[in-house]
Amino acid sequence: MTTLMLSQGIPMLLGGDELGRTQGGNNNPYCQDNEISWFDWELQQANEDLVNFCRELVFFRRQHPVFRRRKWFQGQAIRGVADIGWYNPDGSEMTPEQWDIGYTKSIAVFLNGNKIPSPGPQGQKISDDDFLLFFNAHWETIEFALPANFQNHEWAMVIDTEEPRFIQDERLVTGEQSIPVVGRSVVVLRRVP
Repeated sequence: MTTLMLSQGIPMLLGGDELGRTQGGNNNPYCQDNEISWFDWELQQANEDLVNFCRELVFFRRQHPVFRRRKWFQGQAIRGVADIGWYNPDGSEMTPEQWDIGYTKSIAVFLNGNKIPSPGPQGQKISDDDFLLFFNAHWETIEFALPANFQNHEWAMVIDTEEPRFIQDERLVTGEQSIPVVGRSVVVLRRVP
């Protein structure tokens, strides 16, 4: 859910995703008239924490235009800093060859909140916080490092999907401090101004 809600474009939610409705892994249950496609309304009570987390994710996305860009990323330095950056867990920038490695299970993404090209409703410049997102699709914990060009800033951990939850008391990360990301989870850092 976090990956979907913090991706660019329009999030395409299927009714019940916010409740943990899996359809038994069936991605095309339209020909099923049984428990696979039926909506179990009791899931809302059973998964109240997930429902609340999804509600917070929607609110978070609405508060941060960096997750709702209307134009494509350029991916290159514009006046010194790129609008998006792709990094390995060790903090090094991904190379073109690394994009073709099929077994890669983790990635870090930098979103630059000051490089949103579209103007606001009244033509004003839109800016937002900078974010680092750490995605770990591996089953084991991976220690992520801040990329070298971001180590001189303070970063506040705002989301850790290990539970899943938003972090109320933001934990600060700086320098060469590593960020553990448990298997199959996402951690989101916001740059502290």
